[in-house]
Amino acid sequence: MSAKNVTVRYFAVLRDRRGLGEETLSTESDTVGDFIRELVVRYRLDLAPALIRAAQDGSFVDDSTPIRDGAQIVLVPPVAGG
Repeated sequence: MSAKNVTVRYFAVLRDRRGLGEETLSTESDTVGDFIRELVVRYRLDLAPALIRAAQDGSFVDDSTPIRDGAQIVLVPPVAGG
């Protein structure tokens, strides 16, 4: 594992729970899924990691996608609607 710096953008309820829309973080996580789990615990986001969708540098990715140093990670919670 090596530290990677990433910019994280939070949307909807994640933005509300985190208290901000964007931040730059350093992480030891190797995959997007590990990173999401790290953030849920670190910031007590109170949402199951499996429910959070992620995009890296503009494309939706799955949990096994490696995180790239310098990436922008967008986190999107489930969206309710009708």
